[in-house]
Amino acid sequence: QVQLVESGGGLVQAGGSLRLSCTASRNIFSRNGVSWYRQPPGKQRELVASITSDGYTNYADSVKARFTISRDNAKNTAYLQMNSLEPEDTGVYFCHTRVVVNVEGAYVDHWGQGTQVTVSS
Repeated sequence: QVQLVESGGGLVQAGGSLRLSCTASRNIFSRNGVSWYRQPPGKQRELVASITSDGYTNYADSVKARFTISRDNAKNTAYLQMNSLEPEDTGVYFCHTRVVVNVEGAYVDHWGQGTQVTVSS
């Protein structure tokens, strides 16, 4: 079993920055991709950014050029650097990784508990 723990959320003014961290209970990010999702108030969870085990990144259009996803395999930690924050970025941010468990491709999704990000105008 894998536990993911997010941290780094908080209250920030528009235009400010935050860096979220997601620490895994064991070394999985070197072999599996990791993603950040967010759930705005009253809305569905949405993908914000992802990074593959090979280091390829992908971002939602709404955060391109403002957010950067990265990871440090030695620390079992993934990061989401968020700059130029806007009130629309408010929500609970979740870390996610999908671990393939057998050669047939069966997998298990792991989620963190989430961290609140609130951007005031």
